[in-house]
Amino acid sequence: MLKYVLKRIGLAIVTAFIILSLSFILIKSLPYSKPLGTNDQKYSYYLKEVNLGFVVDLPNETSGYGELLFSITTDKISHYFYQRPIFDQYFSWLKNIVTRWDWGQSTYILPSNPAGPIIAQKLPASIRINILSVIVSVPLGILLGIIAALKKNTKTDHIISTTIMIFISIPSFVLITVLMIIFCYNLGWLPTQWPASSAPQIDRIKGYILPVICLSFGSVCGYARFTRAELCEVMESDYLLLARTKGLTRRQAIIRHALRNAMVPIIPSILAEFIGVLGGSMILENLYGIPGIGSLYIKAFSSQDYNVLFVDMALFTIIGLLAGVLLDISYGFIDPRIRMGAKK
Repeated sequence: MLKYVLKRIGLAIVTAFIILSLSFILIKSLPYSKPLGTNDQKYSYYLKEVNLGFVVDLPNETSGYGELLFSITTDKISHYFYQRPIFDQYFSWLKNIVTRWDWGQSTYILPSNPAGPIIAQKLPASIRINILSVIVSVPLGILLGIIAALKKNTKTDHIISTTIMIFISIPSFVLITVLMIIFCYNLGWLPTQWPASSAPQIDRIKGYILPVICLSFGSVCGYARFTRAELCEVMESDYLLLARTKGLTRRQAIIRHALRNAMVPIIPSILAEFIGVLGGSMILENLYGIPGIGSLYIKAFSSQDYNVLFVDMALFTIIGLLAGVLLDISYGFIDPRIRMGAKK
């Protein structure tokens, strides 16, 4: 098991390295994102880029580096800034991360500020919303799945299954648009946008209601379908029939055997569901004005702030790979019969 865990972690690190390297090269192949601000602010920005190894500072104008990014004369010294070749930037990027944990600067969102801290400031809002949605969706989805399985092929099962099929086909951003029109604009019960940090406590609490509901709907439907399918399969197995013949009541057999075995593939899927919700909250955060990494991703992309965009992409990549590792490892701990990497 230990050997398998180490192997899985090693493969995740290699995968992350390949994905981030390709992403960096592709992003740097786009037109250079020039910073905003005064000439002094731009000069300060390009000096930092020179220090990071992404830009070269020359005393004379030249055609050997492509487009001239910026030029200025200070203390009778001319500065002409050009972008270095992509692979030179790539090796500088690796060196900066390993030695200084420096991921570059923002050009638009917070000009000349490090991209890493910008992401760190936005991350808590996204994490809180997604954790709340998982807390709401997991027990509710599993409960609906259990009820549907126990009432299989009855009116209750048909109602739950039909409702799930309707709601699972509605994207979260469509749902939040409809709910905003009804509860925010027409009825006025909830805030129309994410409340500011200075807003009253009650308004900030109300601000969580719509995004959490919209992110939870898809997860509830997914858990309910998965739980129903697994529990129905377990309830038709031979060992459950044997338990009934030994004298266990239907309730005892379901609680002691059926539910425990049905939960084996369901519990690890919570990690994967969390990542799915985190990625799906991008448009929702942008619509509701939530200051999270999802809306930051959209803003960085539309404003061509490529360094912030790259760090945001790196975060989603690392979280996804980490969740995959934890998902694989968790099977062995949840079900003692599973031993990953064991020899036959």
